[in-house]
Amino acid sequence: MSQNLKRAKKQHDAIRTILIQEWDPIGINDIPEAQDEYDAYVSGVYRLLISRKPTYEVFEYLWFIETEHMALCGDRQRTKQVAELLVGLTEK
Repeated sequence: MSQNLKRAKKQHDAIRTILIQEWDPIGINDIPEAQDEYDAYVSGVYRLLISRKPTYEVFEYLWFIETEHMALCGDRQRTKQVAELLVGLTEK
């Protein structure tokens, strides 16, 4: 496996972990059968991060999913914190 592919896989895994453990807008992080619930959003977040998009764009992406796609009320503060965590992955 190439270094770039290893790095991408590591980033995908880290994004997946943050989405399920920190973001988790539908509250399923303690259900083993649902650990793949947010996998469909990992690639979108990854694209934003490798493009070095600012935190507010990552926030807007998650906020759209949370409030429009999932039709939830959303938690702006938590979503902002998660966006900051995700952007922090590219600084490591």
